[in-house]
Amino acid sequence: MASATEPPSALAGSRPSTDAVEVRSALATCTSLRLEVAGTAADLIDAHTVLPDGTIVVAVDAMTRLGGLLVAARGADHAVRLDVTHLVPVPVRARVRARVTVTGSVRRMDPAVLDSCDDGAVMSLLGLPPVALWTVEPGSVHVERHGAGAEVAVAAYYAARPDPVATVEAVHLARLIRHHRDAAHRLAALVDPELAATGARLVPVAVDADGLTLRAETVHRHDDVRLPFRVRVTDEATLDRELRRLLPDNDADRPEGA
Repeated sequence: MASATEPPSALAGSRPSTDAVEVRSALATCTSLRLEVAGTAADLIDAHTVLPDGTIVVAVDAMTRLGGLLVAARGADHAVRLDVTHLVPVPVRARVRARVTVTGSVRRMDPAVLDSCDDGAVMSLLGLPPVALWTVEPGSVHVERHGAGAEVAVAAYYAARPDPVATVEAVHLARLIRHHRDAAHRLAALVDPELAATGARLVPVAVDADGLTLRAETVHRHDDVRLPFRVRVTDEATLDRELRRLLPDNDADRPEGA
């Protein structure tokens, strides 16, 4: 297991591959995953977390059939498989961003791991169901995006971190939709003046460290429009500032809840 105190390399120096960041973001934000071992599978809901070093922790009762299979599979390479579907967190068509598959080895979680975890990791572990905790160390990682599949090197997976905006993205998208309903059309006009005149439904569907994405939906198709930030976002305060910069002045100055 890699050290949970390694520096957050995803925010420093050269950036890791976008596929690796997508995988780490999906695992960090998705509330459910499918766990398979020895041909038996189960959907785990609110029963996993990812340590800062990339080790995946799942909560499975050792007294269940699945738990018994995990006991038998301990230490074996590629003995477990995890499947995660990363979705756009707002109601639009074509919500699947990526499908992630991880195979790896499984062990009972060593309580000594807590000594090298930061406060956020400890709190995420405490939020799991009060049953046996198991660590999954990835041995292979596969991601499918936009219909194309790619293998992610395990070293790249460990070197990456979730996108800095990933865990707060859904909240900010919901706020944009709720409080700035008409701003999307004016934002799109900044990129393509003809787009706002097409009658398409324009919805903010993604925000990450580098920009905001709007989706233009018509009856027969949809297209995404990218609005880049001036600077790369590394915290929520910077994200708020960059989103306010993109919004028209009358929206940016509107009080929260207006």
